[in-house]
Amino acid sequence: MSFLFAVLVKAPLIIGSTVFMGTISLLTSFFDPDGRRQHAISRNWAKQLLWFAGIQLRVRGLEHVKPGQHFVFAGNHLSLYDTPVVLATIPRQFLFLVNIKYVKLPFLGTHLRRSGHFAVDPDDTRASLKVLTDAARRIQERGLSVLLFPEGRRASGGLQEFKEGVAYIAIKSGAPVVPFALKGTREVLPIGSVHVKGGPVEFLLGEPIDPSHYTLKQREEFTALLRERIEALMRQLDEEEPARREAA
Repeated sequence: MSFLFAVLVKAPLIIGSTVFMGTISLLTSFFDPDGRRQHAISRNWAKQLLWFAGIQLRVRGLEHVKPGQHFVFAGNHLSLYDTPVVLATIPRQFLFLVNIKYVKLPFLGTHLRRSGHFAVDPDDTRASLKVLTDAARRIQERGLSVLLFPEGRRASGGLQEFKEGVAYIAIKSGAPVVPFALKGTREVLPIGSVHVKGGPVEFLLGEPIDPSHYTLKQREEFTALLRERIEALMRQLDEEEPARREAA
């Protein structure tokens, strides 16, 4: 019954919302040079997706996102629902780096390009470096924030190897990195599945990491520190889970 409900009710609502809100965002892009209206539309879309899925979201650590500052947000990647969770929750305009394959898709790709998000080709190191440099420049010039998943792809198990893109952007732009951990989104929408389920999702943000003490030659060291911080946040969520179940 739950599978039929997901396919016959949730999926059409999610697809319909994506097409409708995406169309509005696309039209808005022609008179929205700084992208603020498009971002507001995207946040509204993300909140709708969480509601349609039946997610009970618990968020902690937003006090680390200080007003008037820009950041690089980086965390673990479990599901396609990770981005809507972050987008619906963080009260900051930010762009994100996406695999170039999504930018090539009809409609979605047009929306991503018009919104100014960054397309990364994981198989082209030189082109990827240019994108990272552009992202760092946009942070400095426009005061925007950026969202990255340093694993580069969704993980079916524990943390995968981290790429150095977060370190590069943070060190070059001077923007602090806010590490975060997600728990529960994999159960909402597992990799390779179309069955969107409801359930609890935890979103925990940690203290920002200051990149000013690092140089670009120290990207590996910075990346290792970031991984340690994210792992610590993930362990905290795992350790809290038994107590939450007892309380429920």
